[in-house]
Amino acid sequence: MPVHTKICGLSTPETLDAALRHGASHVGFVFFPPSPRHLDFARAAQLAARVPSHVRRVGVFVDPDDALVEEAVASGTIDAVQLHKTAAPRVAAIRARSGLESWAAVAVKTRADLDAARVYAGAADRILYDAKTPDDAKLPGGMGLRFDWALLDGFRHPLPWALSGGLDPANVGEAIARTGAKLVDVSSGVESAPGVKDMDKIGAFLKATQS
Repeated sequence: MPVHTKICGLSTPETLDAALRHGASHVGFVFFPPSPRHLDFARAAQLAARVPSHVRRVGVFVDPDDALVEEAVASGTIDAVQLHKTAAPRVAAIRARSGLESWAAVAVKTRADLDAARVYAGAADRILYDAKTPDDAKLPGGMGLRFDWALLDGFRHPLPWALSGGLDPANVGEAIARTGAKLVDVSSGVESAPGVKDMDKIGAFLKATQS
């Protein structure tokens, strides 16, 4: 089975095209103003129009209100929603209202944190395991942090899942081999500065997932 890859936080045609050219299966657009990767809907629509139909466009949100999700859906820029810091009932409501595939991010630092994944069974379509950020962090992810992949050993996943958190071209091969992940997600690990994607790093990351 090939490993699928999401390049998240894309914001320019050049870096989006690099992700597509090197075989990304998913691309992520961030709709969260505090993030350096935030897009307005006009910019997102321009980028989304470049994405072929076989590549999934994922909108990334942090506990959004209905209006924000509805505007994203109406803009035609996304095929799925990725929800951070969003409780299971709210994920279920967004999923039902939008009609889109829904991912629930679970922040992981200890094995006990994985238990939170179980509450999303029936509410989400996929779990995204991400590294837990400090309590005072302004962002829920995209900070280059990783968690101990051994925490996933023997864990019975309640849903299809993806691995995120601190991945980069140098460690993603090890991460895949260690965890058995079939979908990996990267943002800061392919950047030259926060919010600035690097085309060479994108290419190297995607090559590493295919080797």
